[in-house]
Amino acid sequence: MQGRRFKNISLPGWLPLAVALLVGPSIFGVPPLAGASAQQPGEFKPSLAGAVGWINSGPIDLDSLKGKIVLLDFWTYCCINCHHIIPDLEKLEKKYKNELVVIGVHSGKFDAERNTENIRAKVAEYRIKHPVANDAEMRIWERFQVSGWPTRVLIAPDGRVVESVSGEGNYEGFDRVIGQLADLYRKAGKLDETPVHFASEDSQYEDKAVLFPGKVLADAKSNRLFISDTGHNRIIQTDLEGKNPVVIGDGGEGLVDGGFARARFNRQQGMCLEGDTLYVADTENHAIRAIDLASKQVATLVGDGTQAQGDPRRPFIGPGKTSRISSPWDVIQIPGSRTIYIAMAGPHQIWKYDPVTSEVRSWAGSGYENILDGDLREARFAQPSGLATDGKNLFVADSEVSGVRIVSRIDGPAPHVGRIVGEGLFEFGDRDGKGPRQVRLQHCLGLAYGDGRLFIADTYNNKVKVCDPATATVTTFVGTVESGDADDPPTFYQPGGLSVAGDSLYVADTNNHKIKVVDLKTKKTRTLEIPALKPPAPLP
Repeated sequence: MQGRRFKNISLPGWLPLAVALLVGPSIFGVPPLAGASAQQPGEFKPSLAGAVGWINSGPIDLDSLKGKIVLLDFWTYCCINCHHIIPDLEKLEKKYKNELVVIGVHSGKFDAERNTENIRAKVAEYRIKHPVANDAEMRIWERFQVSGWPTRVLIAPDGRVVESVSGEGNYEGFDRVIGQLADLYRKAGKLDETPVHFASEDSQYEDKAVLFPGKVLADAKSNRLFISDTGHNRIIQTDLEGKNPVVIGDGGEGLVDGGFARARFNRQQGMCLEGDTLYVADTENHAIRAIDLASKQVATLVGDGTQAQGDPRRPFIGPGKTSRISSPWDVIQIPGSRTIYIAMAGPHQIWKYDPVTSEVRSWAGSGYENILDGDLREARFAQPSGLATDGKNLFVADSEVSGVRIVSRIDGPAPHVGRIVGEGLFEFGDRDGKGPRQVRLQHCLGLAYGDGRLFIADTYNNKVKVCDPATATVTTFVGTVESGDADDPPTFYQPGGLSVAGDSLYVADTNNHKIKVVDLKTKKTRTLEIPALKPPAPLP
């Protein structure tokens, strides 16, 4: 969990923290929020006034929902902890479809996250069906005295706030309390069980052959390109010119092994290639998958589809197939080694998987969310989301601190975690320069190394930047801070993944639903055409 008002976070990002809000004793048995005595129970009037835009709905007045149980979800779309509770919200919405209305309140951390159109794209990408208010000016956040993402606020059918809980988890608690409220107000004749329907954003993307691609992997040696077609839950293989597409996965959301036409993924991200085996970070399935490109079979190596809930501060090692992990975002191998390094965004760590022993283990990062250099155990990361290597060092896109980290001496007795860019959870911007004090990025998600240079997907700045790792000098390579979809001059819309093959840089231009190719010598950019590729067929 991240706190809006605090730059130095001492609690692990995963640690649930429950508080009550402006009322008496919490139903979960937690004391009232400090300072709440200034407002007596009954005086506080919940309101969503102050939103600058709405998604999946027009503006909503909470008075119009009297008789309904209302659950407000305060979130920001960069936040991995916020991603983790989306399945819980979906389960509650389905179970209490006539009694409950969920409303997202998007109170953005980054500048880019205060733009309604950017939020609209992410609402569609994350498949959120309920209404979302853009609380860009933090007025609703302040009104409800929220202090961290994610926070959920529960409102009874008579309009009283009865609960506020921050952090991940607590599904069982909300399930129990919502059920109790429904029974109580139903017996009193004050529960409105008329179904409420909202139009969702995702219908506008039905014709996209590629949907919100998160990562891309180009292999010059075999003339193969792999696209993580994240929005469609599938992998696309083509040649480097986009020809002869092969579809891996039927497009359905799930964790299903087997042949290409049957397999399923869930918003998968990064990939790495070893011969004819493609390893995949299956993010929302909390799994690592292996695709045998020769036999056309998909297998699960790590995870069972359930997010790990253990304490990330404790070292972990276990057999892959029976171990649980949390939101793997990218995978990579160091040349000469079969070890697979995993950017584990959920616990803010780097993990390792050994294909020979089938063991998975935590490797770098204390589990605390922030930026701190040092040895593997004491170092801190903040939602690592992209990996690259020069053959000796591991580079990490450390997204929540808008940083680029370097793990050096990987094979030595004392690997060390350092930094090229990044100073803190709330230090971000768009500034070229040299070293951490000068350079500013905004939620970078992807990296690629080639020709002695490190390329950075500066995602929320809509740019690709280039870095000299030896001098920590970072400059804009292509793109402008304003989002766009053009090849000349090149513009992007929140690119998330990069890969180098020869003299070409392949870019997963996520919000444009395209793959773009940049000539590393001339910077000339073109959109990769895949004319034979179609969207997944509708599933039963």
